[in-house]
Amino acid sequence: MPPQPSQSQVRKNILKFLKSVLGITRILQIVFGAGLWVTIAANKYEGSIHFVLFVAVLFWLLTLALFFLTLLDKQDLVPLLGGERWLATNLAHDVAAAVLYLPAIGVMIYKTDRNSYCNLELYKHSCLYKAYMTAAAFACLCCLAYILSVIYGGCRKCRGEQTVI
Repeated sequence: MPPQPSQSQVRKNILKFLKSVLGITRILQIVFGAGLWVTIAANKYEGSIHFVLFVAVLFWLLTLALFFLTLLDKQDLVPLLGGERWLATNLAHDVAAAVLYLPAIGVMIYKTDRNSYCNLELYKHSCLYKAYMTAAAFACLCCLAYILSVIYGGCRKCRGEQTVI
């Protein structure tokens, strides 16, 4: 059985991950993703917004899992995807998220544009324009964070590295 790392070593590894590019982008992905799905879920939504909510919640949960597995250095516990494949797993997750966030952004922009008529000052009825605009902004920020992770992970993978930090 391998020797257990000391508490100070575990703390150093956690701080190292939190200060890394991937750690920072993961935190941003979690925050922006939560902002997106909370904004949508807190308002009335229908139709294609269900896809946006699906993408936001799915990747928020997956990103949360990847974040904590990496933070706690437990990626070896993941069968088939962990260990020396962890960087490739993270890269595949980030690519899938970025690709699926692009149509989600399109849906949010379309819905925002469809409700732009109620952005007038004299319009007094209930309107989802501001909620859709906020959700579109969160979707764009989240997609950008995933694209940054793809670039960072891709650079590490091209250099032949196996670890995420």
